[in-house]
Amino acid sequence: MSALDQYVKLYEANSGLFDANSAPALNARRPEALKALEGAMLPTRRTEGYERTSLEDLYAPDFGLNPGRVDIPVDLAATFKCAVPHMSTLLGVTVNDMFHTTGNLDERLPEGVTFMSLRRAAQDHPEIIEKYYGKLAPLTEPSTALNTLLAQDGVLIHLAPGARTQRPLQLVNIFSSPVDLMAPRRVLIVAEENSSLELLVCDHTNDADHSYLASEVVEIHAGAGSRINMCTIEESSAKTSRHSSLYARQADGSQLEITGVTLTCGTTRNDYTIDIEGHHCTTRLSGMAIGGGKMHIDNNTSVNHRAAHCKSDQLFKYTLDDESTGSFEGSILVTGEAPFTEAYQSNRNILAAEGARMHSKPRLEIYNDEVKCSHGATTGQLDSKALFYMQTRGIPMAEARTLLMQAFMSDVIDRVGIEGLRERLRHLVERRFARKDPSESCGDCASVSPLTL
Repeated sequence: MSALDQYVKLYEANSGLFDANSAPALNARRPEALKALEGAMLPTRRTEGYERTSLEDLYAPDFGLNPGRVDIPVDLAATFKCAVPHMSTLLGVTVNDMFHTTGNLDERLPEGVTFMSLRRAAQDHPEIIEKYYGKLAPLTEPSTALNTLLAQDGVLIHLAPGARTQRPLQLVNIFSSPVDLMAPRRVLIVAEENSSLELLVCDHTNDADHSYLASEVVEIHAGAGSRINMCTIEESSAKTSRHSSLYARQADGSQLEITGVTLTCGTTRNDYTIDIEGHHCTTRLSGMAIGGGKMHIDNNTSVNHRAAHCKSDQLFKYTLDDESTGSFEGSILVTGEAPFTEAYQSNRNILAAEGARMHSKPRLEIYNDEVKCSHGATTGQLDSKALFYMQTRGIPMAEARTLLMQAFMSDVIDRVGIEGLRERLRHLVERRFARKDPSESCGDCASVSPLTL
C-alpha cells in the first residue's frame, strides 16, 4: 500500500468525523481532493532525484490523525523558551492541527486585521473563505490534495484594504501528543490593497519521544500595493518531519519578503512557488539552514515572473556538520510577458564535516531579452587560513569554527525586515551553534511564564 493509499482509506472510513468536526467551506473541497488522489503517487527518490527528500518516504509511516478533535493537553510554558530578547507580538497557537487564540487576542488586533481559526472564519467570514481558500494550492500536487482532503482547521490572516499590523503577528505551531501523529495544517494569508503585514511563524516540538509529520499548505494573496514580511523559524525534534508547500500570488506593486530558518529538525522540506502576476513587484526569498547530527533540510523554490518591471532576489545558505545533508533546487522563470525583469539567485554552503553532504541545482528559464538575471551556487569548507589566524590569537578551534559559521549566516539575518527579530535571530543562531548536540532543546531557559489558551 502506498503512503497516499493508507491516508485515503483512513479518510474514507472516517469521512463523517472529518466533516462533523470541520466547516462546510472546508468540507466542500474534500470530494474534489479525493478525486484528484485517484491513481496519484507521491514523488520518490527515483522520480525527483536521490538527493531530494522523498515525499513517499516522508508520508509512509503510519501516523495517527485526530478527526474526532480529541483534546490533547499541551504545556505552553515548555514551548516558549526562545523569547530572548523578547519581542512584542500578537500571538496565536496551533496545537498539532487545532488553532487557539491566547488571552483577548481579538480585542488587541488593529482595525481591519483578522487572525483566527480557519474553521471559525468559514462561519464568521464565509465571503473571504469562498473567494480565497484553495485558489492557489493546486490539487494536481498529490501532497497538496492530501492536505486539502484531511485538513479540518487552520489559520486565517486577513488584512482589509489599508490595514496594518502595528506589531508583528506570531503563529506558534506546537507538536505534543501521546502517540505518533500527522498534523494537516492550513494557513490562508490575504493582504488586500495597500495593506501591510508582519508575521513570525515558529515551529516547536514539546514531546521529543514521539514521531510527528507536519503537512502544511500556505496560500498567500498579496493585493495591489500590499507589503508582506514573513519569517518562519523551525526548532523541532529529531523525530519531527515537516513538509511545507507555500503558494503566493502577487498583484501590481506588491512587496513580498519571506525568510525560512531551520535551526533543528529531523527531516524538513520547504517548497516555495511564487507567481509574480502584477507589474512593479518586488520579491525577496531567503533561507538559512544549520544542519547537525543526521538532519536533512531541503529547500525548493520556483519564482515565476509573468509581468513587467519586477525584481526578485533569492539567497539561501547552509552550514552542515556531522552527517547532516542538505538540498537546494531553485528555479527562475521569466516569460515573454515580463520585460525589464531583474532576477537573482544565490546558494552558498559550508560543509563543516567530512560526513556532511549538499546538493545544489539552480536553474534559469528565460523567454525575454530585456532582463537582468543571474544565479550561482558554491559549496566549500571553512577557511583554513582564517581558522589558523584565529588560533594564533588564542581562540580555541571549536570556538573559531563557531564564529566563522555565525559570520557566514549574517547576511541572511540582515535581510530580515521585521523590527526586533534580527537581534533575536542572532541570539538563536549563536545558541544553536554553541550546542554540541543539535537535538538539545532550549528547556534549560526558565525565563518565560506559562501562557494559557
